[in-house]
Amino acid sequence: MTLTVNGVIQTVTVPPMKRLLDVLREDLHLTGTKEGCGEGECGACSVMLDGELVNSCLVPVKQADGSRIETIESPGLELIQQAFAEAGAAQCGICTPGMVLAAKALLARISNPAREQIREGLAGNICRCTGYQKIFDAVEMVSRAKP
Repeated sequence: MTLTVNGVIQTVTVPPMKRLLDVLREDLHLTGTKEGCGEGECGACSVMLDGELVNSCLVPVKQADGSRIETIESPGLELIQQAFAEAGAAQCGICTPGMVLAAKALLARISNPAREQIREGLAGNICRCTGYQKIFDAVEMVSRAKP
């Protein structure tokens, strides 16, 4: 199967039903994407698949064959990552990669989201450490910094 991951074409020979999460972490050694629940409930494993936010623990790699995938290691996320650091929105780090990608997906749809829109846009991602307010603050920081 062929995947374009973070702008690099990758060919992998793996079972077609292997989870995209496992291919990224084990076969491509991109360990920034985290496994939280393994059931698609927490969002820790979120990646962008052809521009859509998905839980990579639920995606068989065969479904991603020929697709563009962005992970937390993708270039172009620096502004969001910096805002998360400045706002104190990253604590244990398990949810952070998925939250950053969810923020990217939200900001691609709504350039200046209201707090309620941020809450809704990140609703598929669970954080057990921050209480969410600092994460929401980080997304607001990015939206204010965008031209």
